Amino acid sequence: MRALLQRVTHAKVVVDDQVTGEINTGILVFIGLAKADHLEIGKKLIDKILKYRIFDDEQGKMGWNLAQAQGGLLLVSQFTLMAQTQKGLRPDFGSAMPPADAKVLYEQLVSYAKSQYPQVETGIFAADMKVHLVNDGPVTFNLEINE
Repeated sequence: MRALLQRVTHAKVVVDDQVTGEINTGILVFIGLAKADHLEIGKKLIDKILKYRIFDDEQGKMGWNLAQAQGGLLLVSQFTLMAQTQKGLRPDFGSAMPPADAKVLYEQLVSYAKSQYPQVETGIFAADMKVHLVNDGPVTFNLEINE
């Protein structure tokens, strides 16, 4: 399971000209699911994201987590994160979880995140989403959780 985290001052997802999720200060997370991923891995990922200290504290250092920064969490499914890009000129998505299974797991991750944190927004799984963001810093991290 891979997650691309971006610290943002504002982010939103638009589908068919409708905003489906929007946050101000917080973390925009793009999530890619691999064939072998399951909910327990996802819980570890969500827990790490919520505890990850990427916001400036009183000393101006990355010492605060999402709750301390009073930020929002915007979760967006993105199967392209699972692409194998080492060979050739076309990404290989063979390691990505099939869409039907990925939708179930993504919805479980969203449900778990909402049970752990009060300010969670989302995109729409497999929709043609337009993601607008203002990256703060820029600050971007790639997290990968395996068994």
